[in-house]
This record gives sequence, structure tokens and C-alpha cells, in this order.
Amino acid sequence: MNSIKTIIVDDEPLARKGLAVRLKDFSEIDIIQLCKNGDEAIEACQSQQVDLIFLDIQMPGKNGFEVVKALVEFSSNMPAIVFVTAFDQYAVNAFENHALDYLLKPVDDNRLKQAVDKVQSFFKTQQDNVHKNKLANFVAGLTGNNYEEILEKLATGAKIEEKRFPESIAVKEQGEIVRVPTGTIQWVDAAGDYMCLHTNDGKTHILRKTMKELEAELDPKLFVRVHRSAIVNTKQISKLVTQVSGEYQLVLDNGQELKVSRSYRDKVKAALAS
Repeated sequence: MNSIKTIIVDDEPLARKGLAVRLKDFSEIDIIQLCKNGDEAIEACQSQQVDLIFLDIQMPGKNGFEVVKALVEFSSNMPAIVFVTAFDQYAVNAFENHALDYLLKPVDDNRLKQAVDKVQSFFKTQQDNVHKNKLANFVAGLTGNNYEEILEKLATGAKIEEKRFPESIAVKEQGEIVRVPTGTIQWVDAAGDYMCLHTNDGKTHILRKTMKELEAELDPKLFVRVHRSAIVNTKQISKLVTQVSGEYQLVLDNGQELKVSRSYRDKVKAALAS
């Protein structure tokens, strides 16, 4: 097996160096960089091949969750993640199923060996897509919550409630409240201070809400922003077309064509690939 290109991310210098020294006992682990914060970790993953990250959770600036979120969104080759945390066993249960493995500080020698064994097995069986999907689903469930609140709950052993997105949107029409199932929404576009919800039955429901407010209510695993004034249900996308000019255009199942702005192009491509 080829060496596993590894970075260690921790804001504490002694923790970084200490883990690096202990990992030298494992010949297959090739430590290519020590990062003191989340931004350095993201930059390292963008500038070179990184197979594995030993990632601290609680750091100033971007914490471990935010690092994972950024990598899921922008990295074509998602590294395997081993969380390293000072949180107790109960708190770790909140995220243990979403990482390749986790280590509790101070890291026990036997536990470190177990983690490295798991890493080796992981790369032998090529489970990187499974790992990425778990991380993506995990982070998607956290994006609607305050990260500091999550960290506080982890530290105290409190239960973390993943954000639940409404199954329908309430729209006032002619003096009545109509509930529009979110799954039936094909796409949304902005008309001034109003949102137009276009549904499978060919109807358009007018909602007085900002694009930002509506986007926060829609499940990011199902809906993607394609333009500053448009959101699309990914299950309704038929194809993504590249224009001669280099611009992108979405075609929905009903034939509706929507322009994809440059700032949202990568997000749209990632949504279609998932």
C-alpha cells in the first residue's frame, strides 16, 4: 500500500508535535504538514494531495466542523477524517459514526494504534465515497445550527438536535393559508420582495419572504441556489448544459431553462454529482 499523506490540525503546538512524533512509529503514515488552524488545513488540502487528516474539533477561527463543511463543499478528493477531541465519551457519540474514527485527548497508545489500523483498512477497501457521504450528511444536519452552541452541548454531554426542515411551506392565497409540500417545488425565483414557488402541478405560489429566509427553510440536500434570485430542486434537474460562452444553464424535467451564475456553478456541479 502507498504511504498515506497525512496532515495534523490542532491549535496547540505541543498537541500537534506530540501526535506527529507518535505517528512516526507507523511507516505507512506520511506526515506532510502540521496545521495550526482550520484555514491552514483547507489551504493544504487545496494545494496538495491529502489522504488523511487528524483534526481537532475545538479551535479558534474555524473549528473542526467548519473545516469538514468547507472540504465537503470545495474538495474534489475528500480526505479521510479522524477527529481528535478532549470531549468525553458520551459527547463523542454525537459524531463518532460520521468520522472514520476519533481519538480522545490525551491519546492512548493502544487507541492510536487501533485508529491507524482502521485507517489502513479503510484505504485498502476504498471506502472513501462512503466516508464522504457520511460527512456530507452529518455537516448538512449541522449547518442550520450555531457551531458554538453545538460545541457547548458536546462539552456538557447534552443531546444535539439536528435541524429539521419543514415538509411544507405555508403560503397565504386569497385569504387562505395553503401548505405547499416542499418536495413538489420545482424551482423558486425572486420577484422583488416576493418568492415565486413553481410546483409540479404547473402552479405558481407567491410567498412574501426574502430569498435568504426561504433558503434557510429548504433542505440543502434537496435544494441548491443556482443564482442570486433562483433556487432549484435537484431532483427536478434534467441536465446541466455548457454554453459556447462558457456559461452554464440548467434544464429541468419540465423543460424550464435557468441560468447558473459563476458564483454558484461549483455548488450546482457538486449537488449533481452527489
